[in-house]
Amino acid sequence: MSLRHPDLLGGRAAVAGIGATAFSKDSGRSELSLAVEAVRAALDDAGLAPGDVDGLVTFTMDTNPEITVAQAAGIGELTFFSRVHYGGGAACATVQQAALAVAAGVAEVVVCYRAFNERSGRRFGSGVQQREPSAEGAALGWQLPFGLLTPASWVAMAAQRYLHTYGLTPEVFGHVAVTDRRYAATNPAAWFHGKPITLADHAASRWIAEPLRLLDCCQETDGGQAIVVTTPERARDLRHPPAVVLAAAQGAGRKQEAMTSFYRDGLAGLPEMGVVARQLWRTSGLRPADIDVGILYDHFTPFVLMQLEEFGFCGPGEGGEFVAAEALPLNTHGGQLGEAYLHGMNGIAEAVRQLRGSSVNQIPGAARVLVTAGTGVPTSGLVLGADG
Repeated sequence: MSLRHPDLLGGRAAVAGIGATAFSKDSGRSELSLAVEAVRAALDDAGLAPGDVDGLVTFTMDTNPEITVAQAAGIGELTFFSRVHYGGGAACATVQQAALAVAAGVAEVVVCYRAFNERSGRRFGSGVQQREPSAEGAALGWQLPFGLLTPASWVAMAAQRYLHTYGLTPEVFGHVAVTDRRYAATNPAAWFHGKPITLADHAASRWIAEPLRLLDCCQETDGGQAIVVTTPERARDLRHPPAVVLAAAQGAGRKQEAMTSFYRDGLAGLPEMGVVARQLWRTSGLRPADIDVGILYDHFTPFVLMQLEEFGFCGPGEGGEFVAAEALPLNTHGGQLGEAYLHGMNGIAEAVRQLRGSSVNQIPGAARVLVTAGTGVPTSGLVLGADG
């Protein structure tokens, strides 16, 4: 069962630095090179040196071992290193683990990183290939023989049920795509900079796996992103105002599988994100009306609507109308549909920019930002706030 009380982590760690490589479709470089560039950029942004780092956190999927990144980046001894499973569901949990280490005094400066050649190298959209035998892989064995081979096909099952349950049509998903691409169009770092779309463009894009169209699906990107986490006290002496971790949570639902939870009681929601939502609200003491910007994981548009509903921004089936009404600034960097697919880490960086007041799509007075990680898998989330 999930916690029924606030945890003790809120306010005890902060993001002090962010750094990224260019986002591309063919980096022409090793994934280690991408990781090291991102880590160094984040440290420079914070005003720290590699020798200040004593902890590293990444994803189980990352090909760059912590000790190898430490050596290549000029980092010395490590007192903390950790990895988080479940693909994009790990994004916010990397910051949570770093915050836990900092709050417990296990490490003082922890860098979270993710780097991959996900477009020019191994592509998630190409389906399950050459998988090592595992219990997780056995669960997929109930889906693959029937043609459910890719993430889009897995999400399409839940998306179709969502539409059926609430009497909606696929056009409702277009509001997310249009919003993301509108922000991406004014973001020079975004792949789709200068390329907004309309609802008509969305409706005209080709089917990938009904009811998902091409413009419902995120990009595949080469690149790296890193986040520096330390104590709020130390962060206040660095280059930028701290982005304080007001709350951080992980969540897995009952009958949870990785992307194929088709045997739960219902498919029109995201119970794992419900677990995260309850804990973020408990620990932060905030509610949806207190959030200034939402950075919601958008590998596929239907799951953005379900996240809004799980967090209580709107009622079940009302996510599309909520986005269309622009009731909450959403994915102001362009999201993974518009900026880049970095397993959600670039979304954390955008949340920090909003709190610093340095986003290219700055929301005036932004002081509290909700960030979520991958959906359909065990996941995580953050509430970041301006200091003071």
